Amino acid sequence: MRHRKHHGSLGLVTGHRRALLANLASALITHGRIETTQAKARAIRPYMEKLITLGKNGDLHSRRQALAKLRHRPIVDKLFDDVASAFSTRPGGYTRIIKTGFRVGDAAPMALIEFVEAGYEAKPVKAAKKPAAKKEAAPAKQEEAAPVEAEEVEAAAADEVEAVEAAPEAAEPVAEESKTEDK
Repeated sequence: MRHRKHHGSLGLVTGHRRALLANLASALITHGRIETTQAKARAIRPYMEKLITLGKNGDLHSRRQALAKLRHRPIVDKLFDDVASAFSTRPGGYTRIIKTGFRVGDAAPMALIEFVEAGYEAKPVKAAKKPAAKKEAAPAKQEEAAPVEAEEVEAAAADEVEAVEAAPEAAEPVAEESKTEDK
């Protein structure tokens, strides 16, 4: 029997739903609040609560479980370092959902989901450092060449402006000659 097995599918297949929840959780961790539909906000709330509980545990196994769900190391680092520490004394209920009205295009009910803790402020996620490659020397040369090209373009533009300013005086008699030839 499948009693009490129902959960909101959001009209999505399993893989798409898992990706959606992971992306919404990542956005919530990154920004501190997101606006989405009420159904998605209700779906992300227990998902996010469980992730914060993993962050409060703080051990390696919990970190790996969170990484398996979120799949983005800087987000998991922020979850464990910033978010979980902000809720260290709170025994649950880390998010709140505020209804904001209806979306203009399709009248879908919208909601704002945010962290409850007033002391928590979203900070930018630090990107993972990539090892330096040898090819980075070549773009530096291109950047040095770019100002030289910009100066050449500016000089050419200045010459064109001077030519255009001088050209109307010379262009007017030519225009009068072409009018007389047409008649």
